[in-house]
Amino acid sequence: MSNDLEHLFNRLEGDFDLASPKAGHEKRFMEKLQNASEQKKQNGRFKWLPFVGIAATIALLFSIAVLNTNRQDQTGLASVSPEMAKAESFFISTIAAELKKLNQAENTNTKLIVKDALVQLKKLENDYDLLMLDLSKSGNDQRVIYAMISNFQSRIDILQNTLKQIELINQLKNKHYETNKTL
Repeated sequence: MSNDLEHLFNRLEGDFDLASPKAGHEKRFMEKLQNASEQKKQNGRFKWLPFVGIAATIALLFSIAVLNTNRQDQTGLASVSPEMAKAESFFISTIAAELKKLNQAENTNTKLIVKDALVQLKKLENDYDLLMLDLSKSGNDQRVIYAMISNFQSRIDILQNTLKQIELINQLKNKHYETNKTL
């Protein structure tokens, strides 16, 4: 590699600019740089403002379209009544919170239990999808509504039971560690 560099320098030997800049070169350069920076700030301040307005308008129109679509396409318990919509929202937020706890509690000792719980939850979610189809076909049959609520409760039960099992495993592991540590 050093041979390559020597060859390169030998080949470019007469082409280097060895002249020193005039006195005050650095000061003039810094002034130009400062002026360019200030000019760019002044010119760039309001250039983006119309784009923000356009983006906000697009976001607003998109939000309105999504909300209207959601109102027209309400499925599940939300299509039955406002009270059922609140209940469905409660169940969904509770399940999300429990899932978050489950994911945080997962470790190498509990990986299989968590995986099994997630498989069971997926089965219940598939069952819920079928129940939503039944609800639309049956015209809000009370038995289907009850089955949907039971499905939500079953999912919450699975998550809570899994969290209890994880807590037990962690306690047993800590006790085992403490006994081995004292021996």
